[in-house]
Amino acid sequence: MTVAQILSRKGRAVVTVSATETMQGVVNLLTQNRIGAVVVLDGKGGIAGIVSERDVVRALSEHVGAAMGKTAADIMTKKVKTCGPTDTEAELMGLMTEHRIRHLPVVEGGKLAGMISIGDVVKQRIESVEREAEEMKSYIASAG
Repeated sequence: MTVAQILSRKGRAVVTVSATETMQGVVNLLTQNRIGAVVVLDGKGGIAGIVSERDVVRALSEHVGAAMGKTAADIMTKKVKTCGPTDTEAELMGLMTEHRIRHLPVVEGGKLAGMISIGDVVKQRIESVEREAEEMKSYIASAG
């Protein structure tokens, strides 16, 4: 299954923030939307970075009381790994494992086109395995 197929099932909505959003605002968005990361956009709508729960925890550890006043630009991961619509489930798993990340913005035609999480990949993989098992059961039943 490809990224495009996963997005067609889950949707392409992505929660984004500006680089000037406070960490408090980012935390509120993560909580309200029940998500683990937001994409930080630059002034032209491009990807400037990503703020994940891990970035929030790191900022709290490093800045203690002052952390909530930090901006998204202060705490974001700047070197963002992305994927494209033709990338496969196996490629996503490899990229996420290699870089120890749980969220991949999808870029299509140079623009943000969606977000894939490890949960999306796991859900897809489980559905695929269950479908294969059912097909095997049907084949065995029809052959006997």
